[in-house]
Amino acid sequence: MRSLSVAQKTLCTLLMVIFLTLGANANAAEINDSAALSGIKEGKGVYLISLDKPQKAALYLEIIKSTHQSMAAQGVKPDFILVYVGATVRFLTTEPAEEFTEIKPVLQSIASSVKELNELGVQQEVCVIATNFFKVPNEKLLPGLSLVGNGFTSLIGYQAKGYGLVPIF
Repeated sequence: MRSLSVAQKTLCTLLMVIFLTLGANANAAEINDSAALSGIKEGKGVYLISLDKPQKAALYLEIIKSTHQSMAAQGVKPDFILVYVGATVRFLTTEPAEEFTEIKPVLQSIASSVKELNELGVQQEVCVIATNFFKVPNEKLLPGLSLVGNGFTSLIGYQAKGYGLVPIF
């Protein structure tokens, strides 16, 4: 095996120091939401969740949990409300339809996220118009969910109370 010359060793060492320094400087400029969150103490958001694929519902619930945690870590109290409408209600039941038996882990992820969001104090509402339309028995909804007469009415009311709309569809 050929040994490196002193010049080659010095060059390799210098390049490693430069790359390590550049990497450290890139991480030094922390990525955050300080511009958007500047001057506010509470972040009020009402999420309109209307998804027809359980995988997307599971993903977005994880993102909402992450958003809640990120906002809190940045010194802003998150005040979130989730309003489930449309086909999404089919994934919010303790007894899913037979068509979803193959994706049981995805439905378990959704149920887990609903529970965790509830534990974080996130209010979650389900539109009874949607449960009726999709024939989801209201008594079979996951724990932590509240029925409302009309999800759109909820959205209008919360926006009038200063909640920012976050549409997810």
